Amino acid sequence: MDALSQVVAVMRTGRPRSFRLQAVGSWGWRYPPVRGAAFHVVLQGSCWLRPEAGEPVALSAGDVVLFPHGTGHGLADAADTPLAELCAGDPGHRVLAAGAQDAAPDLVVLCGQYLLDRDRPHPMLAELPDLVHLPNRLGRNPSLHAAVELLGREVDAPAAGSDAVVPALLDALLLYVLRAWFSDENCAGAHPRGWGAALRDDAVAAALTAIHEGPERPWTVESLGAVAGLSRAAFARRFTALVGSSPLAYLTWWRMTTAARLLADTDLPVGAVARRVGYTSEFAFAAAFKREYARPPGRYRTEQTAA
Repeated sequence: MDALSQVVAVMRTGRPRSFRLQAVGSWGWRYPPVRGAAFHVVLQGSCWLRPEAGEPVALSAGDVVLFPHGTGHGLADAADTPLAELCAGDPGHRVLAAGAQDAAPDLVVLCGQYLLDRDRPHPMLAELPDLVHLPNRLGRNPSLHAAVELLGREVDAPAAGSDAVVPALLDALLLYVLRAWFSDENCAGAHPRGWGAALRDDAVAAALTAIHEGPERPWTVESLGAVAGLSRAAFARRFTALVGSSPLAYLTWWRMTTAARLLADTDLPVGAVARRVGYTSEFAFAAAFKREYARPPGRYRTEQTAA
């Protein structure tokens, strides 16, 4: 997989959750903070997004918003409508706001949450703003808006297989949102450094993909530079400038993150996990893991299993 796909895969901790908001008349909901990333896809109508900080944002059909850090916010029919609390126990696929119960909705929004590992957020996720808003503009981000259209069809007319199709489309939506954000002028012009720039840089992106695909390999700065097609010194400078850490520091971070996922999600013995992330000595692996997580691998696995 490419670097962006690998980062999202290691951050994910479960299937995305979603529900359908239908509203008519005057209405307003306050969404509490979530452990993960929250999203809204406007399928029909228009509304106002009310961030915790900053001015209200007008949303219309086809717009996608992502709260990468799970920040609390509000949605309403107007910028000044009072907000009611949206209880965590309102999961259903239909939440009808104030108005005639048999009236056609003014607004249909697909709302939900991506479950992400918040204990050890990836630097790419950490550098995103509190709100990512991708408006529906003609000719912009066609893949993203194709995914929105498919989601709209599945939500409007569920059929056999929809329970599998919708989560798959939501997974694709997250990747399209991140791809659009990191390739957009939001990053390209204003932010010449950071993960957006790293993913656009062929040399650094190649090295990141190599690290992600083969954390067990005995990488050195020189061998990663060879993958990138650069000299050792030139590669180290470029990687550090864009990613924000040295190649070997990021390699260690990725190895420990991968090891934690293997400990939590598999029954592999600790020694096998160590080998999967490039350690021939279980003792050396345990010492490195404890430095990162403040507890040995065995205890970490026990805690994750009990959680």
